[in-house]
Formats: sequence, structure tokens, C-alpha cells
Amino acid sequence: MRGQMKAMARPFGTLFLIALAVALVGRVGLAVMDATGTLSYDYISAADVPILDVVCSILTGSALVAFMYAASLAMAVSTAGVALYGFLVWRGEGVSARPATAFLWGWATALVAIACLLVTVSGILSAVQVASMSSKLPGTAVLVVALVGFAAFLGTLLGAASMTVSACLARKRPGRALVVATLGCGLVVMVLTVGTFAAINTASINLAAVGGWFAADLAVNLIILFAANALAKKATASKPVG
Repeated sequence: MRGQMKAMARPFGTLFLIALAVALVGRVGLAVMDATGTLSYDYISAADVPILDVVCSILTGSALVAFMYAASLAMAVSTAGVALYGFLVWRGEGVSARPATAFLWGWATALVAIACLLVTVSGILSAVQVASMSSKLPGTAVLVVALVGFAAFLGTLLGAASMTVSACLARKRPGRALVVATLGCGLVVMVLTVGTFAAINTASINLAAVGGWFAADLAVNLIILFAANALAKKATASKPVG
């Protein structure tokens, strides 16, 4: 596995550096917009409402556009990481699809995506808004646990997606396999995402309910990962040699 990780390190490292460069450039741009008054702030913050409404209540106007950019960057990095893993496996050259490498590079991609998101978001909110949100959101410990949980969810999801893409590319008709896998796995992930979102978006978070949904998310992602690995092995074994 060490050789596999080493072979993938340079392409993924390049992707991560590009993503962080875009995030830093965007952060500088937000700083300039803040200094020149181009970036406006809304100090209206809702209280006694679902937790995500507290965040969304201040994301209006230019701050909303900036947050959409930050979210799009994180999504683009996540998607690119999955596509890159599938491409490297499809190209070969000593690289093959394995659950361990898919899992580790999925985690690495998730952490970089979250880092890009945090770097950019740090330039969207003013000190007053941060203070206002801090008084209404859970404590620091809960937020840290939530961030770790989200990273775990996203990391396993990207690992499962990477393995699924690799399995599809090993099929005789990869295009059709990718569409079917996207629909099938997408529906499962959609149900879990809706449930997790509903558990989080409450005025008083039930940690047991949120933890249960996150556990289900991780379990299903791992099931998809290993199922895709089995399909990839089967597809590879069925190919004629030479």
C-alpha cells in the first residue's frame, strides 16, 4: 500500500496545492472587498430557531455570494479528488484500486476541502457577526466534535465514491455503470443526508440522534466502499489477459 500511496502522492499533492492557492487568493480578495467596503454585512441574527437558520440569517447580499463561492470551491475539490483517484487507477502504471488508498485519499481530500472552506469563510463574517453567532451556537467543544464528525462523514463518502468510480471504470461499459452507480448510491446518500440535516437543524440538538445519523452515514459509506471493491475485483478478473 505504501507504494500505491507514493505513486498517487504527486498528483494529489498538486491538486491540493492548487485548491489551497485558490482559497488563499479568494481570501485575499475578500480582505480587499472588506477594506474597500464592497463586502457588506447583515447584523440581523435569528434566535431560538433551528441552528442552521442562525447561520443563514446573516448570509445575505454579498456575504451570501462569498459563501456560495466557498461552498463551490469545497465541492469542486471533493469532486476533483474522486475523479483524480478514478483516473489514476484507470491509467494504471502501478496504481490499482484498493479500499485503504481510497479511504486515505478520501480523507485527505475531505480535509483539504474543509480547509479551503474555512480559509474562505474566515473572510466572510465580521467580528460582530462571529460574536453574535457564538452566543447562539453550541460551545466550542461541541463545534469541534461536529467538525470532526463532518470530516469523517465527508472522508468516508469520498473514499466510497473513489472506489465506486474505479469499479465503474473497470466495467465493459463504464459510462453506463457510472450513471447507474450515481443514481443508486446517490439515492442512498441523499436519504442519509436529509436525515442528518434534519437532526442537526433544530433549535435544541439531540446529540444521540445526530450521533446515530452520523454512525449510519459512516457505516453505509464503508459498505459502499467495500462493495465497490468487490465489484472492481470481479470486473478485473473477468477481463481477458493480454
